[in-house]
Formats: sequence, structure tokens, C-alpha cells
Amino acid sequence: MKVYFACSITGGRQDEAVYSQLVQAMLADGHEVPTAAIAGAGYRSLEGHHDAVDVYTRDVTWIEEADALVAEVSTPSHGVGYEISYALERGKPVLCLYRRDVVVSKMLTGNTMPGIQVSEYATVERGIEAMKDFLAGLS
Repeated sequence: MKVYFACSITGGRQDEAVYSQLVQAMLADGHEVPTAAIAGAGYRSLEGHHDAVDVYTRDVTWIEEADALVAEVSTPSHGVGYEISYALERGKPVLCLYRRDVVVSKMLTGNTMPGIQVSEYATVERGIEAMKDFLAGLS
């Protein structure tokens, strides 16, 4: 399955280790993750030297080609919010994961659009489990 992974880039990178573990779990399960590089320190190679229009065009193309979108939303991000909305408007299933100890926008936690699932996790392992359950349910 092709999965678009979304996470904060310019909004803060304090959850980079979590992003990396989520993406590594998807890759280990055989999923294709075109945005895998943004999960770790390599995110600069995808974002750092590219024109904003090129990044937008590339990312919306990846979302359109994806079977699903998984977003880690513990760190607020304009871009991630946009990507979630873009995917939902195109009928893509979306999972929003966040750490139990953070406050997340009610625009996500209260969203009743078809296709969105919002899940909190206490440990990274529980987040990975929720993600695996979500993706398995799409097969």
C-alpha cells in the first residue's frame, strides 16, 4: 500500500524520533512511503533547497497517488493540516496520531468527515499498533 506520511517540518522537530519509528514500521510491513525522508534528519533533502511551488506540486501528487495518509499531529503544522484536508476531500482514508500529553486542535479531534480516524497514544509502540490496525483495516 502507498502511504503518505505527514508530520511537522517547520513547526518543530521535537518528535523526529517518533516520526522515524512510525515510518520504519510502515516500511518494515512492506508499505511504500514516498515521504519517508521527512521522518528523520534527511527531511532537509526534501524541503531545504526546493522552490515552494515544486514542493506543493510534488506533495499533492503524492497524496493523490497514495492509498492513505498517516499524520503525526502532536506538533501543530499548517502544512500537515492542509495535507489532511486535501486527502479527505479526495476520499483518502486518514489517520491522525498524537501523544496523549498534548492538546490537539478540535478541528481534528471533532472532525466527523468520513474517512478520518484520530487516535492518541501513550507510547510509540501503541502509536505503531494503532497505525498498523488502521492500515490493516484498509486492505
